[in-house]
Amino acid sequence: MMTLILLLAVWLGLWAVNARLARGRSRAARGAVPLIFGVTLLALWELAVRLYDIPGAILPPPSAILVRFGTDAGLLAQDFAQTGLRGAFLGWLIGCGAAVVTAIAIDRSPFLQKGLLPVGSFIAALPIVGTAPIMVMWFGFDWQSKAAVVVVMVFFPVLVNMVAGLKASEPMQRDLMATWSASYWQTLWKLRLPAAMPFLFNGLKIATTLALIGAIVAEFFGSPTVGMGFRINASIGQLALDMIWAEIAVAALAGSAFYGAVALIEKRVTFWHPSQRT
Repeated sequence: MMTLILLLAVWLGLWAVNARLARGRSRAARGAVPLIFGVTLLALWELAVRLYDIPGAILPPPSAILVRFGTDAGLLAQDFAQTGLRGAFLGWLIGCGAAVVTAIAIDRSPFLQKGLLPVGSFIAALPIVGTAPIMVMWFGFDWQSKAAVVVVMVFFPVLVNMVAGLKASEPMQRDLMATWSASYWQTLWKLRLPAAMPFLFNGLKIATTLALIGAIVAEFFGSPTVGMGFRINASIGQLALDMIWAEIAVAALAGSAFYGAVALIEKRVTFWHPSQRT
């Protein structure tokens, strides 16, 4: 009973601090709110494991995961370089770039619009546990097969958003460009691509969360002896849950940083859009 009271006291105390900071309008206050909330969850996690004597093979405390970060920092960095940078990031670049080019081609051709979009939705519906082994057989066990899985996963969300964005400009605006004798490519560059940027960045942000997931899951079906998915799979057999949670933490931090970087670029590019004025 006392343990539960202690956990509730920690939760309510930090909740009160967070609620007070949330009322502030400064950038420091807004940044402190999620930080304190995360620290609160970690503190409750640590207290619950210590007070209830939960075995580390079931749920390791955050302190044990932090120790694993210190002892195996080099290994975690190698895994992230293999999965995050080579597999996820390169696959994200290729998939998003191909989606943008395909969207422009679809915009130019009604035939492609009727033919490619249904095919794209069909590909997006394919389960990753089915496509990943095929990509491994096609492209080998190294990062290329993981990048191929990521390309398949991110292609359709970016394609759909880009196609919708190319239609976002007003007919009157397009008619005005036509009266100035602007070509299709001039209209695309000067009018339609800027209008499509909010839609495109929505797709890019969705793709950032899918890219790392796809690369990690793909490594469960074959990879060299390095990579985040490989390490998680190997650690399951060793009951090394602290290593698994360390890899999960790296993936979460990298995914959040990736999403934040894309959101920051979006803010710079689409500063004129009403969604960026708040």
